[in-house]
Amino acid sequence: MKKILLLSDTHSYIDKKMIKYVKQADEVWHAGDIGDLHVTDTLKSLKQLHAVYGNIDNSQIRNEFPKHLKFKCEGVNVWMTHIGGYPPKYNSQVRDELKRNPPDIFITGHSHILKIMHDKTLNLLHINPGAIGTHGFHKVRTMVRFEIDGKNIKKLEVIEFQR
Repeated sequence: MKKILLLSDTHSYIDKKMIKYVKQADEVWHAGDIGDLHVTDTLKSLKQLHAVYGNIDNSQIRNEFPKHLKFKCEGVNVWMTHIGGYPPKYNSQVRDELKRNPPDIFITGHSHILKIMHDKTLNLLHINPGAIGTHGFHKVRTMVRFEIDGKNIKKLEVIEFQR
């Protein structure tokens, strides 16, 4: 069983409130728009990190992290990318591959809008954790945490902070 903290769109921002939840997780997953490597360096110093770059990330970040990351956590297949859309309006860059080989969880960022939904057609869970950074139009900063136990995704919880 692994406890996962999923976040996105830090835009160079990290604070003590976030760190409290990082310390409670087994792994941290970052869905892009990191902003500065000090964010991921801090996260990596505390927990195992899986991350992708986003559209605002510079070449230094793009050299360290991929655009798409596919991996397995316990018995769950994960695909994480920054810009991917949501069911059924997936981005054209991922749509065909999603249909051919859908993961169990498809994670995106970019929109700064928290969205958790089941795609019944592809039988996958789509999660966009919203934005945890302070840059952007969102009024509430959000992250998502959950547990993966074998093939089961459970105890999914939204964490909110005021800006």
